[in-house]
Amino acid sequence: MLKDIDPQLSPELLQTLCEMGHGDEILVADANFPAAALAHRLCHSEGADATELLGAILTVLPLDQYIDCPAAVMAMVGEPDAISDTERDFQSIIDKAEGHAVGLLRLERFQFYERARNAFAVVATGERRLYGNILLTKGVVYPHE
Repeated sequence: MLKDIDPQLSPELLQTLCEMGHGDEILVADANFPAAALAHRLCHSEGADATELLGAILTVLPLDQYIDCPAAVMAMVGEPDAISDTERDFQSIIDKAEGHAVGLLRLERFQFYERARNAFAVVATGERRLYGNILLTKGVVYPHE
């Protein structure tokens, strides 16, 4: 156990987050996502839901402040402009963690899969809600942080 480190951040996940560089992406994936089939690096966190884990990750991972949308979600199939409850929760968690409104990109299902294939890592969660997937682009940690 470490001080000020959320216990949902396993040693495996912390190592993965540390190894990521600026611009690398990590996917927090729901239980239905084909994580094992698409991941270059797969971390397991099936005991967590995606929103809880997102909040924990954002305590240590800076989002890329040089792009308009440092996070991306999968658009609802057949309703690309609809906002799922999960997406609403993701947006709220990100905005709170960053202290301001953050752009959230909505991608068509197969565009999302393609981007996920190129992610640095995928974290498989036990999230049961549909559309519980979010890609995060890592930013930089400045010397004063």
